[in-house]
Amino acid sequence: MKILFILNDPPYGTERCYNALRLANALAKHEPAAEVTVFLMADAVASGRKGQKTPDGYYNIERMLKRFAAGKHRLLLCGTCMDARGLTEADLIEGARRSTMDELTLATIAADKVMVF
Repeated sequence: MKILFILNDPPYGTERCYNALRLANALAKHEPAAEVTVFLMADAVASGRKGQKTPDGYYNIERMLKRFAAGKHRLLLCGTCMDARGLTEADLIEGARRSTMDELTLATIAADKVMVF
């Protein structure tokens, strides 16, 4: 099964990215054969920035994404959205990759399930 998550919200301020990543990591754990892709676009591209500092006891999106990307799953970021926010590939956590709308289109067509947060 191929599952695609499309995240739009910033990493902090709402809990949409947090909840999407909780589900993505749970799916990756409980369905090891599933191909799970997380595509960050709009303000969600900030989630892929390395060096995030959060208060003790507060969730950390960077750590959640690193856990996700450490597996065989794909972590893609909208290149146009990165450019609009001044992010470069050097700013990204390990396992994250700059992507395109064409790649998102193909991932959407190939996916059995698409979840948008």
